[in-house]
Amino acid sequence: MADINVSTPPRSGEAELPAQTRQGTAPAADPMVDLIELLFFAYRNFVSDPDDILQRFGFGRAHHRVLHFVNRHPGMRVTDLLDILRITKQSLGRVLRELVDQGFIDSRAGSSDRRQRLLYLTPKGETLARDFVALQSRRIERALAECGGGDARENARRFLVSMIDPEDRGPIEKLIARADRAAEESARRAAMPGIAPRPRGLG
Repeated sequence: MADINVSTPPRSGEAELPAQTRQGTAPAADPMVDLIELLFFAYRNFVSDPDDILQRFGFGRAHHRVLHFVNRHPGMRVTDLLDILRITKQSLGRVLRELVDQGFIDSRAGSSDRRQRLLYLTPKGETLARDFVALQSRRIERALAECGGGDARENARRFLVSMIDPEDRGPIEKLIARADRAAEESARRAAMPGIAPRPRGLG
């Protein structure tokens, strides 16, 4: 009896899919479907933690991301934020306007180039950003404790870095390290009487 071919040709305008995808098989010998799904659900819960707070202000998750990175890099340019978030200028513009209008972000002209817009959190914005960090840190701390502590944090860090495209890893790790150093310096200066904290930024 002849084999019956039940596959149908792609509809007009659709690209031909690879044979492995059309046949429902993954190219890898050992598909990571369980990890794919766990990563999806873990991220879903992780980003949902601040949702209740965001909804009080009529904000969404894009507002959270902007608050986070401006908090980490005070004085960052709008162009730097676009590069980090990889969203359209139009989308970022809408989110920034709402954050500025509600008093969470201060947008200032650059000192050397007045066309540049430099972003800083207001005290109100700093409080909200700290609340989000504390909330999400608790979930991470609980997960690391359930993994046995010890090297769990470093192992998780290596895994996450390895998930990033190789060409992006170096710049991202430098960005994080620079923000960490600036935050430590700012905290040290704040603890010294009579010394004002120096503004942090990407420069």
